[in-house]
Amino acid sequence: MPRAPISTDQAPSAIGPYSQAARAGNTVFLSGQIALDPATGNLVDGGVEAQARRAFENLKAVCAAAGGSLDDVVRVGLYLTDLGAFAEVNAVMGEYFTAPYPARSTIEVSALPKGAQFEVDAILVLS
Repeated sequence: MPRAPISTDQAPSAIGPYSQAARAGNTVFLSGQIALDPATGNLVDGGVEAQARRAFENLKAVCAAAGGSLDDVVRVGLYLTDLGAFAEVNAVMGEYFTAPYPARSTIEVSALPKGAQFEVDAILVLS
């Protein structure tokens, strides 16, 4: 099954040899989003809560470009440089998703691109 790239100027451009998302059939694999402002390409100011909010906004924009929404997400991966910020990120995620919630993994990592504190990726299934 061929893959079709998805892109939008409403989310940051890829900063490497990858697509913002790739669709194969009804499944869309969304690349990781960090808190880059799509207009400037710079990391947003503020702590992990502000970064999580911007990253989820970027993810939402890529979902829309694929013809879906966050309601179509079946799995998310959360990556934090400090699991001590889990409660803050969890609260922000609660602003973007409603029950039934997608499956999720949360992983602490040593570093993220551009010095970000948070990254999110997802899998979307379209009807």
